[in-house]
Amino acid sequence: MNRKAAGLTLIELLVVLALVLVLLGAAAPAFQQTLQRLRLQAATNDLLAAIDLTRSQAMARGGKVLMAPLEPSGANWQSGWVIFQDRNGNRRPDPDEPPLYRHDPLRSDITITSRFTSGGTPTYIAYNAAGRTCRADNALTARWGTLTLTQGKLTRNVIINMLGRVRACDPEVDPANCGGAAP
Repeated sequence: MNRKAAGLTLIELLVVLALVLVLLGAAAPAFQQTLQRLRLQAATNDLLAAIDLTRSQAMARGGKVLMAPLEPSGANWQSGWVIFQDRNGNRRPDPDEPPLYRHDPLRSDITITSRFTSGGTPTYIAYNAAGRTCRADNALTARWGTLTLTQGKLTRNVIINMLGRVRACDPEVDPANCGGAAP
C-alpha cells in the first residue's frame, strides 16, 4: 500500500493564486466605482440632513436660521458648513452666534456648486419660522435653488423649492426632473 501525502503541490498553489489575482484585477474597477458612488451618496445625505436640520431649527426657534459654508469668504461648500442664527445679518457665523451644527470638510474629490435665485457671495441657505426658504435680509422673500455635488463622472442635485422642500436626484437617471430649481 503506497500512500500519497495529502496536500497541495507548489504548482497547484501557484495556479490557484494566479486565478485569484486575475479575479481581483477584474473586480477592482467595479469596486472603485461602487466606492465612489457610495461616497457621493454619503455626502449628499449629509447635505440633505443639514438642510433639514436648518429648517427644523428655524421652526423650533421661531426665527431665521442659516446654513453657510465654513470657508471664510462663504463661497466654498467643500470646506464644510455651519448652521447658526445670524443675528447681525452678515450671513457669516460670528463668535457671538454659536453654531447649532458644524460639518467637517468633504473629501477633496467631491465638489459642490450652487445656484440660487439671489446669487452672490457668501452663499447660504436660510429658513424662516414657517419653515420656508428665505433671503438672509428678508424672511418673507422666497429663495430657492440647487446644490450640485460632483465626484468624477457622478453627479447629484439637491433641489430646494420655493416652499423650502428638499429633494435629491440624479440628472443622469432622470434628466427631465433633475435640472435644478433656480432660474
